Amino acid sequence: MPRVIHFEVHSKRPDRAARFYAEAFGWLTHPCGGPDDYWVLSTGPDSEAGIDGGVMRARDNAPRIVNTIAVESIDDSIERIVANGGEIVLPKTAVPGVGYNAYFKDTEGNCFGLHQSDAEAE
Repeated sequence: MPRVIHFEVHSKRPDRAARFYAEAFGWLTHPCGGPDDYWVLSTGPDSEAGIDGGVMRARDNAPRIVNTIAVESIDDSIERIVANGGEIVLPKTAVPGVGYNAYFKDTEGNCFGLHQSDAEAE
């Protein structure tokens, strides 16, 4: 069964937001290399229950939080989302060496991420 595996905080200033979470909650933060302004948030040790996340620049300058759902197949999930009245807002995108991501809105306008792990993604 698909489950939430990651969250993202969209922010006008990802560096400032990452500092906030580090100072307010003691989360470990570090910038992730690449073309996007993205900071990894580690919310606790791997030995404890919970999920980690990231802070990224809001594409439309609107802050929001996106929860990401792990799926076996992004393509199959996109097909089912659209067939059930959802909308794809960011198409399938490769994250090299990690997998594939996409964003969708449910029937109520809530935005979620999808993630398919694939170390061969390019």
